[in-house]
Amino acid sequence: MIQVAEALSIIAENSTRMPVQKIQVSKSLGYILAETVYSPIAMPPFRQSAMDGYAFIHSEKHQYDIVGISQAGDHSKIKLKENEAVRIFTGAHVPDNADTVVMQEHVMANENSILITRMPEKYTNVRNKGEQIGKEEIVFDANTLITPAAIGFLACLGITEIEVYKKPKVAILVTGNELVKPGKKLSKGKIYESNSVMLQAALQTIGIKKTKVYKVKDSLKATRKSLKEILNKYDTVLISGGISVGDYDFVKEALLKNGVQELFYTINQKPGKPMFFGSKKDTLVFALPGNPASSLTNFYIYVYPAIKNRMGFSDTHLPKLVRKLNSAFTNTTGKTLFLKALYDETNVTILNAQSSAMLNTFAIANCLLIVPNDVENLKKGEQVTLLPID
Repeated sequence: MIQVAEALSIIAENSTRMPVQKIQVSKSLGYILAETVYSPIAMPPFRQSAMDGYAFIHSEKHQYDIVGISQAGDHSKIKLKENEAVRIFTGAHVPDNADTVVMQEHVMANENSILITRMPEKYTNVRNKGEQIGKEEIVFDANTLITPAAIGFLACLGITEIEVYKKPKVAILVTGNELVKPGKKLSKGKIYESNSVMLQAALQTIGIKKTKVYKVKDSLKATRKSLKEILNKYDTVLISGGISVGDYDFVKEALLKNGVQELFYTINQKPGKPMFFGSKKDTLVFALPGNPASSLTNFYIYVYPAIKNRMGFSDTHLPKLVRKLNSAFTNTTGKTLFLKALYDETNVTILNAQSSAMLNTFAIANCLLIVPNDVENLKKGEQVTLLPID
């Protein structure tokens, strides 16, 4: 049995990044850049009007003759004189020697001339060439997360393809003869299977939207056969249940018989002590406890950073926050505790029902409060560390 810090270190050492692929910008949402991207053009590529109004050469005059129109998409070749103005629209090309745009609300106009009623300062409402970004300047550094805004920015620069880290293919294997699919009749001795949908939902929060769920009965032969198929097809395998030391827990043996290298087994923590982590070639295997709260806890602490690292994220772990504890707490286990809790701007409250089988409090918790294994007593008002999961 190892400590939490050692388990995290082993996972980090073995969570290598996925290969790089070229992908269309329009399909890159949620991926991480594997390259630094440079702008092929200046943006804007010409001087643009920021308003609907009139472009002119700034002076002391307030009355100007209208000598043309500049619409978005046009390239105005008009050369203005000091007493002339061009009707212009947002995003349109500003004539080369115009330096200011007055918004139409500040003008009295007829067909031939305008009278500026509120004179803007010189250079107002003109977007200069390269105001957002210059040609060959860095658009995004490598390891940047592609967001909707990032896609829009890349597209407006004319960039259609980028290199990103592949997202790992993830399979979830659920074990347990007692498990029944939700929606079916529940007979005596059976319970509804919830871990697979829970883990799928948790994976979606980090951009893994497509997963395959496998189910296997509690036998060594069936478990070994199912794992043989899965290990050859997926980059990361999550197993729910069958990893403890009961008579019908066959997962660890089946993994070893399939050539999976054991990197650690069991962690000095509560909940979630029985957990196997191993690898076969480039495939990572996490055998999680069957109890739902333990399974989700270990996902947040161990699986979450491993997959984010494989995807190319720089910040892989849940962020740590510090809050004041609302009540005293005693830890007599000698284990690291991850307690379901609720935090606000200043305080954190430990919730009741911390059992590893219970999801009711997990469903309303917004953080996991960490109690280190060497800490026995926490006083009310003491500063504690927590991991937000909201």
